[in-house]
Amino acid sequence: MSVILLIIEIIIIGGMIVGLYQKNTNLVCKSKKRYDGKTVLVTGGTAGMGLEIAADFAHRGARVIVACPYEDEGLHGKKLIIRSSGNENVVFKLLDLASLESVRNFAADILRTEDRLDILVNNAGVGVPGDFLTADGMNFIMQVNYFGTFLLTMLLLPLLKKTGTTSEPSRIVNTSSVMHKFGKIDFNNWNKTGYWAKIRIYGNSKLCLALFTRELAKRMKNPTVIVNIVDPGAVGTRIFNSSRIAWASFISFMALILFKHPWEGAQTALYAATSDRAGKFTGEYFKNCQRVRASELIYDEKLATRVWEESVRLVKLSDEELNQCFSS
Repeated sequence: MSVILLIIEIIIIGGMIVGLYQKNTNLVCKSKKRYDGKTVLVTGGTAGMGLEIAADFAHRGARVIVACPYEDEGLHGKKLIIRSSGNENVVFKLLDLASLESVRNFAADILRTEDRLDILVNNAGVGVPGDFLTADGMNFIMQVNYFGTFLLTMLLLPLLKKTGTTSEPSRIVNTSSVMHKFGKIDFNNWNKTGYWAKIRIYGNSKLCLALFTRELAKRMKNPTVIVNIVDPGAVGTRIFNSSRIAWASFISFMALILFKHPWEGAQTALYAATSDRAGKFTGEYFKNCQRVRASELIYDEKLATRVWEESVRLVKLSDEELNQCFSS
């Protein structure tokens, strides 16, 4: 019992130190830019940090599309955004990133019903809910956090290109994590179950997302679309509630108390999406509303290219779809 109490004390003290540091150093997006007549899509925009991001854009006058795999949560989130902002131009659509079919259906619906897409915020993700394969044969954590997001971004890229201009590019914001520093790329095993610790799979997924961001930025010649990575820091959300790890509920409870509020965690994504200064960069890593240096591994161009090629193969992107992404 004394050992358990000691572990709890260590977690609490460590959380307090991290939490106090983050809260005292957290910067806020100062951009007041309006988005009347523009369209913003936020995955995972119905709860937590994504809800804060979506609500902020609704306050700015944008048409806001929020997406998640749960209808009850989605409709509730939509109501909260409308109530908060007074902006009725908020749309909820179902999207399950753990299903390639769902991603394709969602993207086809967006391309059919929307005439523009100014900002795509890839915020949706999972923590460590389980180590199992999806119906597509991919590790669940990897598919939700990376492969599904990769496919969605590529399918929506033609609309983003059509909307953006060289003077005002469309923007893609990909949400990574400090855990990318603990990720590893092993192409033979990245979708295996029972091979990695679940927290390591999470780190792998965030590293892949960062490498994809770098590679996409490199492939966009004279871009009308810019893409950047954001690290929100340690944010108090309920991301670990669905996990089966010991102390999951306790960790989630402590995170809600000690770490950043979702509104604080949303600030760097808002900065990357709206700031004129951030708009001068592509393929870069932002933390605390500043461009910073990430793990050296994400600057490995050969690795980024290999991740890209393997991802294209796994999500079954056709040559025609790729040509639509990069044709002028």
